[in-house]
Amino acid sequence: MHGGALIGLDIGGAHLKAALFNEAGTLRDLDQWPCPLWLGLDRLEQAMAAVLARWGRPQRVAATMTGELADLFDDRTDGVRRIAATLRSALPAAAVSVFAGPRGLVPVDAVSDCAEAVASANWYATALVAAAGGDGILLDVGSTTTDIVPLIGGGPRHAGYSDAERLDSGELVYTGVVRTPVMAVARAVPYDGRSRALMAELFATMADVHRLTGTLPEGVDQHATADGRDHGVTASARRLLRMVGDDLDPDGLTKARRLAHHLAERQLRQIEDALDLVLSRGQAADGVPLVGAGVGRFLVRRLAERRGSPYRDFEAHRTVAPALRERAGWFAPAVSVGWLAIEGAPHKHLCPVAGPADAVSYLPD
Repeated sequence: MHGGALIGLDIGGAHLKAALFNEAGTLRDLDQWPCPLWLGLDRLEQAMAAVLARWGRPQRVAATMTGELADLFDDRTDGVRRIAATLRSALPAAAVSVFAGPRGLVPVDAVSDCAEAVASANWYATALVAAAGGDGILLDVGSTTTDIVPLIGGGPRHAGYSDAERLDSGELVYTGVVRTPVMAVARAVPYDGRSRALMAELFATMADVHRLTGTLPEGVDQHATADGRDHGVTASARRLLRMVGDDLDPDGLTKARRLAHHLAERQLRQIEDALDLVLSRGQAADGVPLVGAGVGRFLVRRLAERRGSPYRDFEAHRTVAPALRERAGWFAPAVSVGWLAIEGAPHKHLCPVAGPADAVSYLPD
């Protein structure tokens, strides 16, 4: 079976996200597959096999990654090289390129020469595409992390490029709506009229929280739960109450939902604090839109409403079939790297991988 003109891939440490484009460059389908890389590269091989079984073998592949951070690897460079080698092995007949941020798309066999630019560059692909829709602040709230990137004058205006730099600048927040442990969001919560300390145990994740609030998108929680039980509301309530040393009694579901709403608010405050830090640099004009991407962009919409800010979806300026539009936002890096491969990544705008904010931006002619 022929797999179309191009597949865009976002290779994470927990998921493989993929977008299928036809010969005309039209987005035709997209999805994600579990890919727990910390368990071995065979998990990426299996996820790639699932992609090819569904769509067939493509002529071209454009990939970006964050999976090099998995503790399977000695360091990020080792991760980039081994993921690239796995990709090449899985796609021997395809023209495969890898996104290297400001350096554009490079042949998969050349990633060893620019591993630092390739490492965790997926946010940059999303920012390039989102910036074409106008000024704003991109917030990509995913299953594990949140990216915050000012978009000014047609390109990203970021203070950091690497994960370490972006953690320092507030542009990378390690919180997401699926995999983040509840204990990472708060140390204590209001419960039964008191301040109750949360247990420092992986008893529940934010997927449980957002499932109980009714906001978790269907199908995005693909990994085993903290206790290995089902992904239902009752099981989520049981897991969440365990965080405060309680059991699911007849009144427990009401208590769990109240607790979940509080924890969802705490996570939103964490994201808003980081947004205020980024905005405090004074680069963006007052009143610019918040631009939402990721499976957690329902939080961005809520944040925009709360602040009285305009809101737009990251892909709003693109032509996307209505049935695919929301998932295009969920899997923004995979879609973005595909669009950049089809339309031309910014090869001519070479710049240092690390440097001041005005030295690591892409500005079209």
